Amino acid sequence: MQAIKIKGTDDTPNVILDKDNGIFEISGRSLPEDVAAFYEPILEWLDEYAEDPLDKTVFNFKLEYFNTASSKLLLDVLLKLEDMYDDGKDVMVRWHYPDDDEDMEEAGEEYADIVEVPFEQVSYTID
Repeated sequence: MQAIKIKGTDDTPNVILDKDNGIFEISGRSLPEDVAAFYEPILEWLDEYAEDPLDKTVFNFKLEYFNTASSKLLLDVLLKLEDMYDDGKDVMVRWHYPDDDEDMEEAGEEYADIVEVPFEQVSYTID
């Protein structure tokens, strides 16, 4: 399965979806001009991955900021993970947020309330 590696910019997140190395991460800032077009290959990749996932999937979100349009597509990503979890797969979401950013912490809590997937909130300090 081909990995997806998208280098982040000021407006788009860094994305690594690498089944061979067990790395699943969206990080940085998400406010792409065409949010649907940006996330479409990610959602398609997850559909394909769900057909034969690893024994354990840990998906890391390390976002500094995302806009309203991105929030819907991030939910779509989480719903795909929820589908895998509902199918009996071992799935966990790790929501990383700066320890001084209550908005990002709350966003993680809200997503955790919406989807039925094991969710871990991880705070970190920005150097």
